[in-house]
Amino acid sequence: MSDHIHPIFERLVSRSEKENFLNHKTAVFWFTGLSGSGKSTIAEAVERELFNAGHLVQVLDGDNIRTGICNNLSFSLEDRKENIRRISEVSKLMINAGVTCINSFVSPTNEIRAYARSIIGEQDFHLIHVKASVETCEKRDVKGLYAKARAGIIKGFTGIDSPFDEPDKVNLILDTEAETKEESVIKAVDYIKQHI
Repeated sequence: MSDHIHPIFERLVSRSEKENFLNHKTAVFWFTGLSGSGKSTIAEAVERELFNAGHLVQVLDGDNIRTGICNNLSFSLEDRKENIRRISEVSKLMINAGVTCINSFVSPTNEIRAYARSIIGEQDFHLIHVKASVETCEKRDVKGLYAKARAGIIKGFTGIDSPFDEPDKVNLILDTEAETKEESVIKAVDYIKQHI
């Protein structure tokens, strides 16, 4: 750390004071899965359910993050790691402010997910796998991304020419091939409420 930077965290209103004020704990619930698995759709519905139940909550989504704080990054594995680092640091600030984070990111490798966990902290990081096969995601393909990847227009696309590791250290699986959206949302909300 540079010798001209002097963190002031210990002088600020504490996270526990904010949690007591809001009457709920905070944590990061990290949704990982292929593009088209249902991560964002479920995350948005979960955010609404939790907010309606009185929780201060924020979705951080790959598309939104890449239009702002990470708009200078590519989709190379190196830039994906930097993307995750920035998201993780923002998430830490948000949970310290009393905001529960619902993070929706492909985060394709176990190494990248472990990196996020190491930054956020083991006790605050909950990994939720939004599970669907490449074939199912490709059939859904609402953004047309798989078609572009198959045509070679998009390079390094997860599940086509870039790896997606089956997640380890998962806290919850939402199988969007076997469950309806509503069933997945209920499962996620129930899990999150047990931890905030």
